[in-house]
Amino acid sequence: MAARCPLPGSPPDGTRAVTVTLPGKSEHSFRYLAAGDYWFDDESADGHDGVNSRLRT
Repeated sequence: MAARCPLPGSPPDGTRAVTVTLPGKSEHSFRYLAAGDYWFDDESADGHDGVNSRLRT
């Protein structure tokens, strides 16, 4: 079992957040990571490309 290492400054409830700046007029793939190394897609994303959600900027 992997040791849990929370990010510095992260809330004690285990939630995580990140902000990124993406170039306009392009498409980007992403996924969310939940507890237990569980990856999932965003059903309300602009699209999907197999296992990833797609976002159009």
